[in-house]
Amino acid sequence: MAQQKPQKPKQPRRSKQLKLLITERDKWKQILAQIEKPEAPISVIEKIEVELLDGTVFDINVRELLEEGFDEVELEDLINAKLEAADHLIKDANFFISTDHVANAVQPITNSILKNL
Repeated sequence: MAQQKPQKPKQPRRSKQLKLLITERDKWKQILAQIEKPEAPISVIEKIEVELLDGTVFDINVRELLEEGFDEVELEDLINAKLEAADHLIKDANFFISTDHVANAVQPITNSILKNL
């Protein structure tokens, strides 16, 4: 009589689809937090926080200006000219990126690239 090989217990089936426990917006926040942003298109900037040497801090609300109808190229030129003219007074400038606008711009491209994986 032939001996039967002991059978290994069956492993539960793994789903082929990767499931993440975070939202799309949270994923984009994590991605953006990990990269340096020396330059960013004006279309994804939420605001620019400028700190002057005397301690004064003011915001340039880029998103609001774009929503009011400013042309992106003209607004970028205007902001760059103002920052350059006041460079000797500026201690620091922080650019705040709109997670939603980056996600909306990049996600369709990412989906297209990854669709066949």
